[in-house]
Amino acid sequence: MSRIGKQPIVVPQGVTVKVGSESVDVKGPKGQLSQSLPPGIGFELKDSTLEARILGDGPGLNKFHGLARSLVANAVHGVTQGFSKELDIVGIGYRAEVKGRQVVFALGYSHPVVFDLPEGIDVKVDKQTHIAVHGIDRQLVGQVAANIRSLRKPDPYKQKGIRYTGEVLKKKVGKTGA
Repeated sequence: MSRIGKQPIVVPQGVTVKVGSESVDVKGPKGQLSQSLPPGIGFELKDSTLEARILGDGPGLNKFHGLARSLVANAVHGVTQGFSKELDIVGIGYRAEVKGRQVVFALGYSHPVVFDLPEGIDVKVDKQTHIAVHGIDRQLVGQVAANIRSLRKPDPYKQKGIRYTGEVLKKKVGKTGA
């Protein structure tokens, strides 16, 4: 059994959880998420805790035990507190601004780059060079942040581009004379 899968998920007050055979629906103050479950994994709601259970004794079910528990725990955390990723834009003339459900970037290209925001994602831009991506779905927040970063990947030599806040860029090691 998985060590992570054995850990119970504490359901905070104000969060309602509906356990089905193929999915777990979580509803909280920030929104509602539905997490589908891998086959052979079920959840049991006791008092205010959720516990992941392996249904049956198939040989490959252990690997999904911790995965299912982590996905449902992320859903519970997302509807209560939400998730966020922060990015920094570095470069002369590089900037961003929010216009409705779009973010318009000036990234040194001959044209502005327009990025459409998916449903459930909010973006805040501070000082035109700091971007904060917020949402309740952890996977979606990370994917949107990665898509924004890919518009102008950071260059470790010129130190320009869009990078995660706190990201350290490594330069390649040069050739040795040996």
